[in-house]
Amino acid sequence: MKNLSKHNLLFFFVLSSFFCSKMLSQNEKTTLSVDPKIDQLLKEKRKLNTGLFLNEGYKIQIFYGNSEESKKKLQEFKREFKTLDGTIVFNSPNYKVWIGNFKSRIEVERVMIDIKKRYPTALIIKPSN
Repeated sequence: MKNLSKHNLLFFFVLSSFFCSKMLSQNEKTTLSVDPKIDQLLKEKRKLNTGLFLNEGYKIQIFYGNSEESKKKLQEFKREFKTLDGTIVFNSPNYKVWIGNFKSRIEVERVMIDIKKRYPTALIIKPSN
């Protein structure tokens, strides 16, 4: 009798585990829809990141000073030179306004001719870490 009840118990356990595994499995496929604006934002972010590498080339520094004045200078620069990127870098105790990311010295000197007309104190720099 004990053997029969053990076999029944074992049979019941195997049968219930089989049905439970079938009931808990998932058969539906998930579809993921991505807003096209996300792709556009990622492209813009990649563009911005390429302009922020410090060791890749030359930059033009048009201003250094406090935070408020550097923000004003950067906005003023972006209004006048729409094709060039600019950023503000903090280097204690001053904020610096850096323009562009030029690969060669010749390229930066060509742009520097136009910038010197408006910002006579501008200088060419090659940033390092």
